[in-house]
Amino acid sequence: MFDRLKDVEKRYEELERLLSEPDIISKQQTYQKYAREHADLRDLVETYREYEKIRSRIVEDQALLRGNDDELKEIVKEEIPQLKENLVILEERLKISLLPKDQNDEKNVLLEIRAGTGGDEAGLFAGDLFRMYARFAESNRWKVEVMNTNPAGGVGGFKEIIALIEGRGVYSKLKYESGVHRVQRVPVTETQGRIHTSAVTVAVLPEAEEVEVNLDPNDLRIDVYHSSGHGGQSVNTTDSAVRITHLPTSVVVTCQDEKSQLKNKAKAMKILRARILDMMTKKQHAEISEARKSQVGSGDRSERIRTYNFPQGRITDHRISLTRYDLDNFLDGNIQETIDAITTHFQTEAMQQSVH
Repeated sequence: MFDRLKDVEKRYEELERLLSEPDIISKQQTYQKYAREHADLRDLVETYREYEKIRSRIVEDQALLRGNDDELKEIVKEEIPQLKENLVILEERLKISLLPKDQNDEKNVLLEIRAGTGGDEAGLFAGDLFRMYARFAESNRWKVEVMNTNPAGGVGGFKEIIALIEGRGVYSKLKYESGVHRVQRVPVTETQGRIHTSAVTVAVLPEAEEVEVNLDPNDLRIDVYHSSGHGGQSVNTTDSAVRITHLPTSVVVTCQDEKSQLKNKAKAMKILRARILDMMTKKQHAEISEARKSQVGSGDRSERIRTYNFPQGRITDHRISLTRYDLDNFLDGNIQETIDAITTHFQTEAMQQSVH
């Protein structure tokens, strides 16, 4: 591991030198490429340097313990355990940083939220979840663009809502949110005060570039029709709603939120590409190895991942048995702490697999 880290540090220093050369500065494309690589390595190199600094300090302290200064010995005796503890933490961080990167981590995502079992209550909770993710996106200064909505009717919420979230490292933060989110609460329509259980499905798909998923126009059936609003009434009199069917996979995408047919078609194509890339990736993973079952556990959208219990103000993430009692705060978009805990869990699993 440390040989690899030395090589990384050498490359980092080489990039620092290259980025100061006038010849490189004048070639904008090359400069940007090197600047990105330099930025990607910064955290790892700084952690490694901190690790080396603490290791040297421990060696110095151990030398002082062999000396004659009793007062200094007492100070050093107290310091060494804390330094060793810091060293272990940094070593774990370095191991995780050296894990192979998910090629999709820096991508934007298409967030798809669908009401499952539970009728109106599921639709309302789909709306709550969308608001939670939108707030979280706002705190990260990401841009949220609603691609398509299917309102749940009179009570509010959504049968389905799809949004594009753009920003740095969006997929790396949200990729473990895919799955079934279960809600337990007393619906507003419930007169007996009984708690109902409903479910909402969340899918987080990395945005697909055209070069990654090149769709043959001959494989697409495109239908246009009148957009319909609440209760089925027509939103406008033009055929602006678009339905695209990818014939080889039978994947169907509809978009009707925009008044322009062209805009609806562009949005539908973006969603279609992401869904097909997701299918291709899953197929690839299944073919490559059965051993990557941790990936299924982290992203299978049929798996119940979290329960939101309103009467107790409790959120439980079932994958890591983590329970919090700040439900209102959580639904307000303050989910970073849980996301960090889940990410660490799956990174640690990946690290253990790479050792065996």
